[in-house]
Amino acid sequence: MIVLATRLLGRLPIGWLQLAHRRGRFLAAILGVGFANLLVFMQLGFMGALTGTVGLPYAALEADILIQAPDANTLTDGSSLPRQRMLDALAVSGVATAAPVLMGKLEWRSADGSARSLDVMGVDPRLPTLHPLDNRRETLTLPGAAFIDRATRNVPLEVFAALDVGTTQRFEFQGRSLTLYGSFTIGGSFSGDGWLVMSDQSFVRLFPNRSLRAPNIILVRAAPGQDVQALAVRINVALPGADAIARPIATAIARDRAFQTTQRPVGIIFGIGVLMGALVGLIVVYQVLSSDVADHLREYATMKAMGYRQGFFLGIIMEQAVVLASLGFIPGSILAYGLYALLTVATGIDVLMPPERLLSVFAGTVTMCVASGALATRRLARADPAELF
Repeated sequence: MIVLATRLLGRLPIGWLQLAHRRGRFLAAILGVGFANLLVFMQLGFMGALTGTVGLPYAALEADILIQAPDANTLTDGSSLPRQRMLDALAVSGVATAAPVLMGKLEWRSADGSARSLDVMGVDPRLPTLHPLDNRRETLTLPGAAFIDRATRNVPLEVFAALDVGTTQRFEFQGRSLTLYGSFTIGGSFSGDGWLVMSDQSFVRLFPNRSLRAPNIILVRAAPGQDVQALAVRINVALPGADAIARPIATAIARDRAFQTTQRPVGIIFGIGVLMGALVGLIVVYQVLSSDVADHLREYATMKAMGYRQGFFLGIIMEQAVVLASLGFIPGSILAYGLYALLTVATGIDVLMPPERLLSVFAGTVTMCVASGALATRRLARADPAELF
């Protein structure tokens, strides 16, 4: 190890030898950097899960463009629209189909006291709205018929097992009966445990204060060969008044993600968590390196008097910084992988580790440690050898 480092550096690996000389401090520094890495990884994992779940329901929609109220920041919020806006969109050249969707929220409580928060879609079974229901839309015309997201959290597995063999499941929601005829897959989110889809007629019976004339979203499919961005502009020109706005799906997803990460408390907390993890690592490494500089200040001063320049000492400290960054990154990333897997199982939300996250966190760790090393060498730069003896 020392021979290899000597060949790479062109000198003895002084930084490594100084760190390894005090093994207790060295181990504590590695664990401190690893802990900082773990904090950053976990916050980035939470943030990635948040942004990942945002796109799941959009991917299930049979739409190229969404028409929503101007105050809508996500798929499930915002004011309702006049149903007339669907007809306005259909009158625009290049629009193939348009379908209204009603959105609601439902708390499903079981006899054992467990509860689930379901996002509910009310759709017109005659029109294409969701990819997972393409061949089963007619089932929704049955009174009280519904399909449930099989990724919904806290639903007994026997419910889905029965649905898979064709056995319907009957439940009471808000004093009204619904019959589950099957399942589909979208996935839960940070704001809901899963999805429930039914016809618009069943929806207004379940939510009597809602009206078929006031959907929350209008799904627009472009005709083949149409430029979606240009079509959205034409639809906006054709829409009268200021009660609706058309956006391409990609724009709606980006807007939703930006809102979730910069304006919702959970996204802001995750962002601050990343900064706190970096700060912890910065402080730990700075304490270790500054202590090492203080312990060897007389030796460094002697070498300065012999003619060694500041760059030589900076190189030693940077060597130590890179060693701490590399060795601390290993346990932090391994623990993060394990916790990601546990969270995925426990929450039903995919917490993934993309390769670019590993690279970016490692680069950030090296930068953090190098910055700490640069701060630690300030005392040495100001030191006068004549005053240290």
